[in-house]
Amino acid sequence: MAHSLSRRHMLGCCAAAAAGLFTSLTARADEADPPPGDDLLTQTFAGLDPAALWDAHAHLLGTGDAGSGCSVHAHLQQWWHPIESLRKRVIMGAAGVPADAPSVDRAYVARLRALTHDFPAGARWLLYAFDQAHDDQGQARPDWSTFHVPNRYAAAVAAEQPERFAWVGSIHPYRSDAIEQLDRAIAEGALAIKWLPSAMNIDMRDARVRPFYERLAAADLPLIVHGGEEKAVPGVGRDELGNPLLVRAALERGVRVIVAHCASLGHALDLDARHPSPCPAFELFARLMDESAWQGRLLGDVSAVFQANRRPAVWRSVLQREDWHGRLLHGSDYPLPGVGPLYRLDRFVRAGLLPQADVPALEALRRRNPLLFDLALKRRLRADGRGLSSSVFDTRAHLACRVSKVSPSATA
Repeated sequence: MAHSLSRRHMLGCCAAAAAGLFTSLTARADEADPPPGDDLLTQTFAGLDPAALWDAHAHLLGTGDAGSGCSVHAHLQQWWHPIESLRKRVIMGAAGVPADAPSVDRAYVARLRALTHDFPAGARWLLYAFDQAHDDQGQARPDWSTFHVPNRYAAAVAAEQPERFAWVGSIHPYRSDAIEQLDRAIAEGALAIKWLPSAMNIDMRDARVRPFYERLAAADLPLIVHGGEEKAVPGVGRDELGNPLLVRAALERGVRVIVAHCASLGHALDLDARHPSPCPAFELFARLMDESAWQGRLLGDVSAVFQANRRPAVWRSVLQREDWHGRLLHGSDYPLPGVGPLYRLDRFVRAGLLPQADVPALEALRRRNPLLFDLALKRRLRADGRGLSSSVFDTRAHLACRVSKVSPSATA
């Protein structure tokens, strides 16, 4: 199978990316807009413990222009690759990084820090590192990697403001030094490890990954795995590796697994069937959540679940499955809440999940602070009177085993 930036993915993202470029500036404050009502913010934080409100899915990005070690694929910076260069402009626009910023690295972090000022003391964000794609021989392939964020950079940014940030490592398990890098991440306080198998070329069933699982399980370090189709980071483009059923390989080795986005987008083969055929990936995630063997180890994060490219049936299930809520984690998938077309409030209104009267205040909030908008929207959605329980936003509870690695000032 050819391992290259997927043309299918690029074309699939083209329309959304073009719309996103046009509207991404709505993520920035518009001084002509009135501030959102105090009632909305009061209701957003009602019943939540700010010290437990840890955004479990926030991305760091950069170009390495300030020594971060970050990089983006060359195609994202070349005008003769218009779709990929557009992808970069959309994402950076959503993150509030001006096209003429002297340093993308610094501007990205500065904007993120500014957005957190609107949250009460104690709220924190888990900043993601992102390892490069590797081939089947374990060699790094920057030519397959949409972007790269080193562990050391994620750790350094978090350490500069530990009262607001912690970090999540990313280590490709095919690397010859994978266990060494994992031990280093554990020692330096990573709260989890993140994989995006379809972009990074990780087959979770590969036998050589087992020692990695065993080390994760021994440290009780969660593994955050993207499930379902991937749009923003095509990388290698092996969507079959995003099948949520593949996380059983880690669960069977005692690893706690958080399925990012609850596998809420796209289709995957039902590998449990005698004759596997495609079905919604979310249905496979739901099957895993209902298997008693994984009750103590399988979780999901709700980042991106309420984007406009998800089905209303998915929204209703996540809101109504109160038996799941103690195993779901709030996450924003920052900077994507700043991409205007990804959040169409009219769709929630038509689905009966959001009162029309809430729309103006939420739209004003989105223009001023997309992180706060993401949280407020999740708190307002209701399906037949049922919304996300407060436990979904008590994300610190799922990472308690790692709190000892966090400085005392951060956990006060």
